Amino acid sequence: MGLRVGVLFGGLSAEHEISCLSAKNIYKALLETPHTPVLIGIDRQGLWHLTDDSFTFGQGISLSEAVSKILPKIDVAFPIFHGPYGEDGSFQGFLEILGIPYAGAGVLASAVGMDKDVMKRLLQNAGIPVADFLTFSRPPNFADVKAKLGLPLFIKPVTMGSSIGISRVTTEEEFIRGVEDAFQYDSRIIIEREVKGREIECSVLGGSPPTASLPGEFVPKGGVYTYEMKYLDPEGAAFYLPAPLSASTTAAVQSLAIKAFEVLATDGMARVDFFVDKGEKLYINEINTIPGFTPISLYPKLWELSGLSTPKLVERLIELGVERSLRKKSLSLEPNPHAYN
Repeated sequence: MGLRVGVLFGGLSAEHEISCLSAKNIYKALLETPHTPVLIGIDRQGLWHLTDDSFTFGQGISLSEAVSKILPKIDVAFPIFHGPYGEDGSFQGFLEILGIPYAGAGVLASAVGMDKDVMKRLLQNAGIPVADFLTFSRPPNFADVKAKLGLPLFIKPVTMGSSIGISRVTTEEEFIRGVEDAFQYDSRIIIEREVKGREIECSVLGGSPPTASLPGEFVPKGGVYTYEMKYLDPEGAAFYLPAPLSASTTAAVQSLAIKAFEVLATDGMARVDFFVDKGEKLYINEINTIPGFTPISLYPKLWELSGLSTPKLVERLIELGVERSLRKKSLSLEPNPHAYN
């Protein structure tokens, strides 16, 4: 039996445009499933819109109006926001309060996956290798950071994705500019030692147990895989699908991707990004709990490579979201009066 699936897209973050591109691909996939897509856009001012396949925003309504007029039209939500106010657990918590099942990771995993500092600390605690890093809430001293991490360095906002606000720096002048740029997007920044190696991505799909796709590799044209290269330029990088890795390294990537997925209490979906150095040592760069679904995004492409079409993938993600909602509703909210007797 088909469900009314609310594809929620747009949002307030700097990644608004990418969310819209992802939503178009999910909408197209849903047309090949038993489900009925309901397109729900949130504009840059936070107003809600019911839209059609033109994905244009007309006269918007407020959040309170959306709760009474739009959200009752859906059975399950498929949020495809990227960045703050949608991927960071806030919107997932909103849906939890309303009792609406949703695809993708839950509140905790969404929040942790968005926070590069907390994410990396948890991975380190589980014995999963990550690049050396430092986190700051005010501009740091270049000499101090260089002494601890060396050069080159990557500077990033803690809670931003899509390569927004990221700089690769080799000099003090670049460092100062990179710090200023990153602080435009977040009140905390993370500075990481560069890992010289190949960039590998692996898609993970929830379930009992979770499963991992074949890994893929991308080689950006420039030194940093920019926002434009990632989403707007089909020639922005060379993709190798599957990644040309040995069988043992492929298996290690898949195993470590699932371990990271589980350590961070993730369900639904995630893309796990790796560095592989010359000695075939693996480092996890980050986990992305709402990966891109654009026509050039690797999350769905890697599942297609692994034998799961995008419509089937979207259908499975909806199924997992409904299953999670049913499990939560089966839990008791009342204390057991005999627990301490």
